[in-house]
Amino acid sequence: HVQLVESGGGLVQPGGSLRLSCAASRYTFSPACMGWFRQAPGTEREFVATIDDNGSTTYADSVKGRFTISKDNAKNTLYLQLNSLKPEDTAMYYCARREFWYCVTTMTSFNYWGQGTQVTVS
Repeated sequence: HVQLVESGGGLVQPGGSLRLSCAASRYTFSPACMGWFRQAPGTEREFVATIDDNGSTTYADSVKGRFTISKDNAKNTLYLQLNSLKPEDTAMYYCARREFWYCVTTMTSFNYWGQGTQVTVS
């Protein structure tokens, strides 16, 4: 059973930066698609970014140019660098794993989820 544990969230001022991490246990990130999603109070969980087995990345339009997804297969760790943060980025951020090498952005296509890490921009 895959376990994903996020960390790195916190309170930051607008314009600030954070780096989120997601550590996976028992399985490597390859072959798999890894992704970040977020959910603000009262809203549905939404796609943020994905990275496939070849390292190709996809971003939501709302974060493009500000967020960067990356991974370290040797450390079984996924990252999300958040720059130029805005109050509307406030949400619980979740990492997820899809058991295929290629990525899609639909939440239901991901098989494993972490518990989330809170990001508050204020």
